[in-house]
Formats: sequence, structure tokens, C-alpha cells
Amino acid sequence: MDITLTDTEKAHSAGLSAEIALEVGSHGGFLPFSRYMEMALYQPGSGYYSAGAHKLGSGGDFTTAPEISPFFGMALTNAILPVLEAFRSQGKPTRILEFGAGTGKLAASILHRLRELDFPLDHYGILEIAPDLAQRQRALLQETKNNLQCSTEINWLSALPDEFDGVIIANEVLDAIPCERIVYQNGQWHLQGVVIKNGAFALEIGPAVDRQLLPDYLLTHTFAEGYITEIHPQSVAWITALTQAMRSGLFMTLDYGFPASEFFHPQREQGTLMAHHRHHAITDPLYLPGLCDLTSHVDWSSLAKAVLAAGATEIYFNNQGNFLLEAGIGELVLEKMDPANATAFLPVSNALQKLLSEAEMGELFKVFAFTKGLDLPSLDSLPGLGGRNRFHSL
Repeated sequence: MDITLTDTEKAHSAGLSAEIALEVGSHGGFLPFSRYMEMALYQPGSGYYSAGAHKLGSGGDFTTAPEISPFFGMALTNAILPVLEAFRSQGKPTRILEFGAGTGKLAASILHRLRELDFPLDHYGILEIAPDLAQRQRALLQETKNNLQCSTEINWLSALPDEFDGVIIANEVLDAIPCERIVYQNGQWHLQGVVIKNGAFALEIGPAVDRQLLPDYLLTHTFAEGYITEIHPQSVAWITALTQAMRSGLFMTLDYGFPASEFFHPQREQGTLMAHHRHHAITDPLYLPGLCDLTSHVDWSSLAKAVLAAGATEIYFNNQGNFLLEAGIGELVLEKMDPANATAFLPVSNALQKLLSEAEMGELFKVFAFTKGLDLPSLDSLPGLGGRNRFHSL
């Protein structure tokens, strides 16, 4: 792909490439892909999320649902409100913790909707690893607080709390947690890692994968020679730690991914790993380290198994389109917009089409939620979670 870079961008990528090359050498010439992805995205000062490049929106590399429409956050608020009300009725603090809050627009939409519903949220915490995004969040949310005149305490955390009671949200976080890339060869799964050949990074097949890291589906099905896919031990570890830390509450994440039977489909023989640069999708994950986002689709089956083992009470799984409709996004739009005003209504309608349509984000993006220690009749009592639960497909 022909992408024009500034001298600064070239120097930035070259600098990170030099750091990665040293890491390859320190690992005996073979660097597990997860470590490459970790450095490409999160290396302090030079990784994609650590270096301050503009990532979100029309001028960035990708656009998330909260950027597309504030009605996304309002509908999500409808879904979590009964949980917050339950905490308040018990005399407990009401808390939301958001992982990877982007530009802060989801948090702003939630605070706006809670203000409209006259619900006084006590705490909104954000765990953000990208310094430039944290700065943008602070500016937007301070402005939001001033405009709403709300008393919610907003703070930024550096790590997951040891214990948490409340609502945890993660929108498009799991896809950017480093994964392992693996290859099926001679009846075994092998790690694929990064080596240096002729002065450039290249992918090479390495040692066999520890069977304990392999999802059940990969151990019980046959695959073609050379089949490539991803496994997500870091995502499993992350959601396990989160579930264990949650004493009582609701967790909800929205992201693109598949159940195991679709994730490891025979026709998905090159896996799901992609690089993204300025809204271009790039199949080479080694392209322009530090300047490209790297993502892998989520294996929802592995996460469901992990949260149940860690003590989750109940799981809900469905597509984003159904969730948003059940959560009342259509009613919210009609409540606030006049369809007769085509100039104002058309952009909102187009945004909803992108969020809801099966041809856009409506089917590929899923909502995955679980409760733990909550005094609720069931998950399907929450707005948005009352529709068809696809949990058994996992």
C-alpha cells in the first residue's frame, strides 16, 4: 500500500522498529507475536497508543460507536440504570468504571443521560493507557461537568482496583489486547513470531503452543495444514482478573468478534488480525510499527468460559443492533429529534443505520455482559438485555 508519511512519522516508526529489533535479539531471534503487538501498540513513548498520534474520528485511524452518535451512550445508559438504582436503594455508592474511554464521548453521553433522568452518579472512573486520549477526556468531561452542573467525581486510574462494586464498561477494548498468532502444522499448533530477515521484520513459525493455552475448539476439531488463527491468553487473563475483582455489579463490553465455531471457521484460514492506518485496512501486521493500530476479533467463547470459572452469575450475549433497539435507541431519537426536520434528522438517521444495520456494525459487533453478586431478578430484566440471548451459541 502506498501511504505518504511525514519525516516525523518515518523517524517515529524507525525508532520503534529499532527497539523491537533489540527485543527480537534478546529473545534469541524469535519474538512471540504477542510481545511484538504489545510493543507496537503500548511501548512507552513510541507505541501506537502511547505516542500521542491522533487516532479517533474522521482524521484518525478508526471511528468507534460513541463517536458516531451520542444516542449509543444514551441507550447504554438505559441498560445500566437499574443496576445503579439498585446500589443507590441499598445506600451504596454508585460507580461506573470505563476501560479505554477514547475521546471521552461515551462518558459524556452517559453523564448527559443520567442528568436527564435526574440520577446523581457518585463516581465515574476511567482506566486509560493512552496519554493523549486521557488529556482529551479530561478536557471534554470537565466541560461536560460544568455544563451539567453535576457533582459526579471523575478520576483516572492507573490499574484495576483490587475490589469493585458497580458497573464496568469496555467499548472496543478487547480487540486491542495483544494476542498470539498460531499456525497448524504437522498435527500441532505452533506459535508464529517475529524474526529479522534481510534487515526487515518477518513472520516465522516457532515452537509448539502450550496445550493449556488452546481453546477447547482447537483441541476438538481438525484443521487444514497451514491454517492461521489467533488465541487470546492475555484477554482471558484480563477478564478473569476483572471478574475476580468485581464483588457485585454488571460488566458490559461491545466489540467485534465471533463465537468459537465462527472464529475458527475453516474458511477463516488467515485469522482475523489486521492493521489499520488512516482508515485503511492492512493485512500485514508488521507494517509501519507504531503508526498502525493492530486488532484481532474477539473469541467470545473463551471469555465466557473464563468469566464463569471466575464466579460470574449470569451471561448475556447478542449483537449490537438488537441490544441498542431493545435499549430504546429508536425511542430516544424520536424523543429528541423531529423527523420532519430532514436537515437535522438525516445525519442522525444515517448514524443509526451504521450502528444498527447487519451490513454495518449491527451484527459484527456484539454485546457481552455478565453480573456477579447482584440482587436482580435476571440479566434479561435490564433494558437492552431482554431480547434473544445467544449465550448458548458460545
